[in-house]
Amino acid sequence: MGITLTEAAAERVKAYLANRGKGIGLRLGLKTSGCSGLAYVLEFVDELSPGDEVIEAHGVNLIVDAKSLVYLDGLQVDFIKEGLNEGFKFDNPNAKGECGCGESFTV
Repeated sequence: MGITLTEAAAERVKAYLANRGKGIGLRLGLKTSGCSGLAYVLEFVDELSPGDEVIEAHGVNLIVDAKSLVYLDGLQVDFIKEGLNEGFKFDNPNAKGECGCGESFTV
């Protein structure tokens, strides 16, 4: 299955990297957080770590560690604008539930 990045999300990542002026891609990972247990983490990557998997989509490198990849297989990352709000949207088929505020999920 893998992880997919929509064109809108890839364009936003390219813009962030261009503004930053350096970086080889964007790391997508998980951390223990919130009411339900897991939350997504996004951070810039300047160099790869052992065990990283690089997924290329629309000219952008998405870097995922092996531990997180198990819970992210099949994930689609999109970038949406709704009125004055904008941000990344995660559609994860592994998520079995979310907390009420949408900050975390369970698998």
